[in-house]
Amino acid sequence: MVQAKFGLPHSAVRQLEIYTTAVLLATLKPPELPREEKWRNLMDEISEISCQSYRSTVYENPEFLAYFHEATPQAELGFLNIGSRPTRRKSSTGIGHLRAIPWVFAWTQTRFVLPAWLGVGADLIEMILGKADIPIAKHYDEVLVSDKNRRELGAELRRELLTTEKCVLVVSGHGKLSENNRSLRRLIESRLPYLNPMNLLQVEILKRLRSDDDNHKLRDALLITINGIAAGMRNTG
Repeated sequence: MVQAKFGLPHSAVRQLEIYTTAVLLATLKPPELPREEKWRNLMDEISEISCQSYRSTVYENPEFLAYFHEATPQAELGFLNIGSRPTRRKSSTGIGHLRAIPWVFAWTQTRFVLPAWLGVGADLIEMILGKADIPIAKHYDEVLVSDKNRRELGAELRRELLTTEKCVLVVSGHGKLSENNRSLRRLIESRLPYLNPMNLLQVEILKRLRSDDDNHKLRDALLITINGIAAGMRNTG
């Protein structure tokens, strides 16, 4: 992301303009308090429901952790050697010890982007949903997830993603995602001819690498797909 935003002079200047403008707006004109207290109370209620929904899936479903390890390249992200810290805070395999960036990065690679919509709590939710791809996410499950219960968990999550998309369209009043942002839609769609083949390659490479984990050629090929998908998705973690 540093390379994408600051790698070229005109891009770097544009990013600094955006950051400066945001800081000035927040400093000189702070957000106004809600006119009615009931809106704040409603948002608190929505937040609590969203949090409960998210935690019930991520922390309370006994199949979720194993599903996460199988359905995403999370375990292989350590091969990248691009971070200043390890992907986990401790040697434990639990979700709670995984750092936030690899957690989002892994789900973004599979085009499921689950942390962004599960429980629905982000302002940019329509943009994120536009980048999600249910058939691609399903393909990861079909090839990489071995247990029947875990595959059913993946199917259940995909159904929840569809429900989320429908609800967002109802609230926004749009006929399709990002209907009010044609340039964003064109940008996302223009990347698909490159993204989709890389996802299919990544699934096959992961399948082979997990049965031959000392194969350095496969490892190098996997890293190429990870970098390519991250560049195409932009929202990496």
